[in-house]
Amino acid sequence: MSAGHTEVTAPEPVVSCDDDCGIRDVLDRLGDRWSVLVVVQLAAGPLRFNALQRSLEGVSQRMLTLTVRRLERDGLVRRTVYPTVPPQVEYELTALGHSLTHLVKGLADWSMAHRPQIAAARAEWDEEKAQQAGMPS
Repeated sequence: MSAGHTEVTAPEPVVSCDDDCGIRDVLDRLGDRWSVLVVVQLAAGPLRFNALQRSLEGVSQRMLTLTVRRLERDGLVRRTVYPTVPPQVEYELTALGHSLTHLVKGLADWSMAHRPQIAAARAEWDEEKAQQAGMPS
């Protein structure tokens, strides 16, 4: 490197999105707390609303309603109302929703494979922060 060289060179990014490539819209939907979990539950087949809610520990009725509506709007979930008394409502993934399950599985596989490293990194970080604050670890 010459004495006049001041630029930092970095490797080419694996993923790039210089312009608006739509990733923000997708991440807004899939980055929320419940959407991916709904997709995971529906990947096994259609579920009625109450069964879906029971499968997602901690989700409120209102939040699940908002989540499935958003997924339906994005074309990932299909809502079917059956003309019974009271009406039965069933949710299922569309073809587009099913295509997402391969990516979700990849993410789940990655997180399972790296769980020990993530746990170790968190413990190390917590210990460093505790030492910096003068707290015993």
